[in-house]
Amino acid sequence: MSTASLTAGVPSTNAILYHAIRFLVGDPAALIEIEGAVPSRVLILREIEMDRARQHARADAVFGYSDFAPAGGLSADRATCAAQSVVECLRRNNISRVVTDRSLPFVYAHFIMDAGIALEYDPEKGVLDRRAKDDEEIGHLAEAQRVTEQVMERACRLIACAGVDAEGVLVHEGETLTAERVQTLVDLWLLELGYDNPGSIVACGPEGGDCHNHGHGPLCTGQPVIVDIYPQNKQTLYNGDCTRVVVHGDVPGVIVAYHAAVVEAKAAAIAATRAGVSGDAVHAESVRVLAAHGYQMGLPPEGAAEAYACMPHGTGHGIGIEVHEPPLLDVGGPELVVGDALTIEPGVYSRAHGGVRIEDMVIVTEGGCENLNRLHEGLDWR
Repeated sequence: MSTASLTAGVPSTNAILYHAIRFLVGDPAALIEIEGAVPSRVLILREIEMDRARQHARADAVFGYSDFAPAGGLSADRATCAAQSVVECLRRNNISRVVTDRSLPFVYAHFIMDAGIALEYDPEKGVLDRRAKDDEEIGHLAEAQRVTEQVMERACRLIACAGVDAEGVLVHEGETLTAERVQTLVDLWLLELGYDNPGSIVACGPEGGDCHNHGHGPLCTGQPVIVDIYPQNKQTLYNGDCTRVVVHGDVPGVIVAYHAAVVEAKAAAIAATRAGVSGDAVHAESVRVLAAHGYQMGLPPEGAAEAYACMPHGTGHGIGIEVHEPPLLDVGGPELVVGDALTIEPGVYSRAHGGVRIEDMVIVTEGGCENLNRLHEGLDWR
């Protein structure tokens, strides 16, 4: 039985395929890896992309759809055409079994099975290999995090240095400073630096008590503002991800306590992070520290007081081409490997006072991890 490995889809939206070929294109493409064949890594894509692909894609040979036209011809529908050419390539190479990943579009599965070729799903294909980042990827992540921190500092300083009206509402350039205004500025700053931004979190006061509330309306003095920025580089597709908290004016005592606990929990989780340790164990360090400070895990129980403070999420997640990738740093999280890129982001939240979350990005090494963040983690950004 001759076996081939298949990854297919649109590289600009399929992270597994893009990672495999490191070539950005917006039309269907397929990478076929044939055991024992020369060439062994065959890339099939639209004809007008072939010259660029031959220069830049990670493939041994590049073909157009028409190079593998079946006897009945190719469909005018591009996705169908790509699937037909993949099956014809498999047929000409006498492939009887194909192993694929979780991202395979069903159009490929349909034509493969219709041709009588066995199709097998490998749950780790395109997952474990993407976790172990190579030097190029780590460089892209470090650059993305550097830019994220640059914009984070601008946003936090803007909030910290804003004026304030008689009612405690922040003012910038004569107008009320809102979450939406800060979010728009973050978008513009990142666009100028070559990054797309899916929408930052700028959550003030009680809004920050919901860890994924993006925030809206006026920002106020004396309240914590969670700023979470996670942009994607438009050329490399690698993401940054950083969270900091800023308080304009005097910092409430309860927020000082939240912040001290979160900073200690983040340090403990980072200290526990190394190859061979589980994501579960790293998360347990955050839980241990926060529990020692009197904070609970999980969502507030029904009927809990507004001031009930807890961490309702895990300690972090993998990051790379997608902002959320395996592994999770949470209950049941898997063993970490060298090259895992992770966010470490414990937080404490309450409906009464808002929240504090501090987030860094680290790269797992054999004996520990490298922190890509350089930005301070305090509450005063003046």
